[in-house]
Amino acid sequence: MYRKLLVPLDGSELSETILPQVAAVAKPASASVVLLRVRESLDRGVRQTLGDDIAEKLDTVNREEIQSYLDRIAGDLIRDGIAADIAIAEGNPAEAIINYASTHAVDLIVMATHGRGGLTRWAFGSVADKVLRQSPVPVLLGPVTGSRA
Repeated sequence: MYRKLLVPLDGSELSETILPQVAAVAKPASASVVLLRVRESLDRGVRQTLGDDIAEKLDTVNREEIQSYLDRIAGDLIRDGIAADIAIAEGNPAEAIINYASTHAVDLIVMATHGRGGLTRWAFGSVADKVLRQSPVPVLLGPVTGSRA
């Protein structure tokens, strides 16, 4: 049975549509959940244009917003009787998700797909697809089904 679920969220309501499935897996198994948000650092050119002081302030505000967002979602899960922690990683989203799962004894990754296909998927890639293909642990993908219930 699963003991630790990793739930990558990108801050969108679409990514949160997976949360009912997370609860459906975690609750009966008494599994804990780790909510992960991957932060992409400001591009070097943007940093140079803004200057170090402004770039650092933006980084701080971004980290605080991510922390607040994850705390809110974790609070909802905890109120539903599910143990929840949060984690923030930096870098390429797919690589960071895979790395976290590899180094933190995760039993299952549960994430929503954004439903991109065709040229959009080819041009931008799919984080979910990359995680599915490269993950060291099982991955449960759920399609985006609209707003969170």
